[in-house]
Amino acid sequence: MIFIRHLFLSDMIMKAFTITLLQASLTWEDPEANRRMFSRMMEGVGERTDLILLPEMFTTGFTMEPEKHYEEPEGATWVFLRQMAATHQAAVAGSCIIRENGRYFNRLLFAKPSGEVVHYDKRHLFRMGEEHLHYSPGSQQVTVTFRDVRIRLFICYDLRFPVWIRSRNEADLLVFVANWPASRREVWKTLLSARALENQAYVAGVNRVGEDGRQIAYAGDSRVISPRGEVMGELPENEEGGITCTLDMEALAAFREKFPVHLDADDFQIIL
Repeated sequence: MIFIRHLFLSDMIMKAFTITLLQASLTWEDPEANRRMFSRMMEGVGERTDLILLPEMFTTGFTMEPEKHYEEPEGATWVFLRQMAATHQAAVAGSCIIRENGRYFNRLLFAKPSGEVVHYDKRHLFRMGEEHLHYSPGSQQVTVTFRDVRIRLFICYDLRFPVWIRSRNEADLLVFVANWPASRREVWKTLLSARALENQAYVAGVNRVGEDGRQIAYAGDSRVISPRGEVMGELPENEEGGITCTLDMEALAAFREKFPVHLDADDFQIIL
């Protein structure tokens, strides 16, 4: 059963941003079926959301055969996300397989209602699943400003690398789209909270459920974490559905002003 949970704060919040996570079982290597499924799920989201997040490789599952399932940079999924963003008047984001200049990327597409699409290529490729043998790594951090909220984009395994994620008051929301196996679900939950605490930022992590074509099981555990490390909303283990949470940006600004950890953070330079 598909359901959408809505966890809205008071309408008195002056500067609120709502985010919806959609957790689902993916049809293995069948982009059209998965796009249809997420289109149906989005019909249940309603009108009060700013950003809808879909899992990593939401069109295929975590396949290591990109040469069979790739799309061009402005292919079918790029078109789909733009259409969904326009229909729901919300940003819609998720990753898929893109071939560009002869290389394959695990690319997160962030589509705005205006038609603009921003992308982030996964930096840290999961070598234990041989992702590094089939895909090329990204080389740029990407922060999208949407409705006055600074959103930094990440994919799955990136979550384990705090230096890459580190923000010194440069992002308000960190998003992670994932195919994170059930065998490491406690790691997923712990690291999402850690990234929120150390960056004093909201964190949203969306994961899939079900079993993929390689017989790997996924538990979901999609959740939204506050800058204080509190779980604001989460989806049940192994259940398909969605959850919508409201983020209070004024409260975030006040917390950072009162407790300005970022002012004491170490300077560093990422060398790629």
